[in-house]
Amino acid sequence: MTADESRFPHGMHVIRAGAREAPPLVLIHGSGASGASWGPMTALLAERHHVVRVDLPGCGKSPSAASYEVPVQAGRVAALLDELGLRQAAVAGHSSGGYVATALAEQRPDLVGSLALISTGPALDALLPEPFVLRALLGPPFGPLLWTLRSDAMVRKGIRETTARPVEVADELVAGVQGISYRTFRKVLRANGAYITERSVPERLAALRVPAGVLVIFGGADPRWDPASARRYEPVPRTRIEVLPGVGHVPLLEAPEATCELLLAFTATGSGLPPVSP
Repeated sequence: MTADESRFPHGMHVIRAGAREAPPLVLIHGSGASGASWGPMTALLAERHHVVRVDLPGCGKSPSAASYEVPVQAGRVAALLDELGLRQAAVAGHSSGGYVATALAEQRPDLVGSLALISTGPALDALLPEPFVLRALLGPPFGPLLWTLRSDAMVRKGIRETTARPVEVADELVAGVQGISYRTFRKVLRANGAYITERSVPERLAALRVPAGVLVIFGGADPRWDPASARRYEPVPRTRIEVLPGVGHVPLLEAPEATCELLLAFTATGSGLPPVSP
């Protein structure tokens, strides 16, 4: 796999992998993470795609920004794709990265050929209670202090609290998470909440026409979003829903091969991909 790292004028750190002439696939990470969360999948995806893996502002190796509102984040991704000369890309978002992907399709339908949303909660009422470790890290009065004292082991524990299977958490991902400030993370969470409060993701998607359709992947044991809420995407035209049994909130780490298989089948054939056996 050929890969290179770049920082573009809008400030986002980007890793590109695979043949530049291959169909583009843009990977957008979720809150409290970085592009490194796609690490276990990147090589497989790059066999068929020109993979563009971003660190959103304030995450990973990207500097902070004045605003973290979802439409603004989508505008930054649009500027990146314009700069790279990419159109009709497959765009995949994990968790709240799916909100940025959806907003990108709303703003710039010329840039988005297909959408894949992985563990992307449809609306706030589908959110499950946070594990104790995450509540302590995120909320007052101890959150700001604990955040500055986080060890690598604490970061790994926090990520594993959102999974249902044992996972390896790479040093690159830990470093990317350590680079996120408490203030940035809180701003990102508020911005994400505002986006889906204004209008749910299925409602937004139903108003769009994504040429090659939408793929929704959920873990059947997701501890962050009610797995049954995946059914809320059923009314969206040209949408395929896949549930991975025994997988939590981070299929990218818990079931990278199965997630790659679904994603590659989708990008090859659109929402008409054949059923995949559990």
